[in-house]
Amino acid sequence: MQREIFITETNIITPLGFDVATNIQNIENKISGIQLHHDKKFSENRFFGAMINDEELDAAFGKISSFSEFARLEKMMILALHQIVKTVPDQKTAFLLSTTKGNITELGNKSEVPESAYLQNLAKKIAGFFNFKTEPIVISNACVSGILAVATAKRLIEANLYDDAYVIAGDEFSEFVFSGFSSFQALSDKPCKPYDANRNGLNLGEATAAVYITSDKNLAKKGDVKIIGDGAINDANHISGPSRTGEGLVRSMESAFKESGIQASQIDYISAHGTATVYNDEMEAIAFNRMGMKDVPLNSMKGFYGHTLGASGLLETVIGIESARKNRLFVSLGFDEIGVSESVNIIAENRDSDIKYFLKTASGFGGCNTAVIFEKI
Repeated sequence: MQREIFITETNIITPLGFDVATNIQNIENKISGIQLHHDKKFSENRFFGAMINDEELDAAFGKISSFSEFARLEKMMILALHQIVKTVPDQKTAFLLSTTKGNITELGNKSEVPESAYLQNLAKKIAGFFNFKTEPIVISNACVSGILAVATAKRLIEANLYDDAYVIAGDEFSEFVFSGFSSFQALSDKPCKPYDANRNGLNLGEATAAVYITSDKNLAKKGDVKIIGDGAINDANHISGPSRTGEGLVRSMESAFKESGIQASQIDYISAHGTATVYNDEMEAIAFNRMGMKDVPLNSMKGFYGHTLGASGLLETVIGIESARKNRLFVSLGFDEIGVSESVNIIAENRDSDIKYFLKTASGFGGCNTAVIFEKI
């Protein structure tokens, strides 16, 4: 008999707050973490982005550790995990770290790559802080990394390799990433507008998110979620451009639905990727229509957080869990007028709605796509 897999603990560190409750309150009030910045480290011009205040970060971290040898992203990750690691992990507890660029800021102008810039060393350092006994597992697959880590943890537990897992996902706002997206001309000169007719690109953001995943049904309480299906397909369309037909995302969703045993018509809510770039949003709209889900309420959290890269999939999963727990659909901030060729049901205002099943999707560079289906218990 296949094991049931639950998410029972969550936490997030974002520009909107250092816990889930504060973030949800700000989302309810339509407060965005995206602000106008003028930091010449990133650009000579003003730009919009969602960035965590360094003083607030250091103050929060100082309450749990006096160590000074941690890099900025490491502090963010430790803070996210600190609230959910309740006991000392044992030999059947997995630790997965998800990121796109990790400690990329540690490179600076150094002539040699510092040890801290390697992803395996980042993972070992975070794992060491919490005394994890097992070898850390790194998931780094562009912008699907956060939600792919959830799917990976689920499969490892189903295979009886572990009984439970902690997953941490994070990326920080960096000069490297900012210059990269600038070179693609993918950055918007205003707060981003996912799926909107006037969208013209994304804003970058930073965050960390953490979840505890377990096969112990006794730990699952009312309002938690069960992971009932997942799929991850690479369409190999282009190094940075999504498939025009949504093929990889469609096949990922088909795989997830097949495993879940439910139909697309039973989904109550979709937490989409929604970067606010022209081609990503169009591809997703096509894919959701191909799956017969054009009427399912859908949002993107990028209007609140910007694109947080490897953190986005897990961050948005945590928000999705809160949506299900509260039976509340959160607004897709920035949306005014449909701007994709296929009709989709964008959530324009916060509202109550019964949610039992929700779908989380993500797509990224290199043709990667992931879909995971959750059931509220």
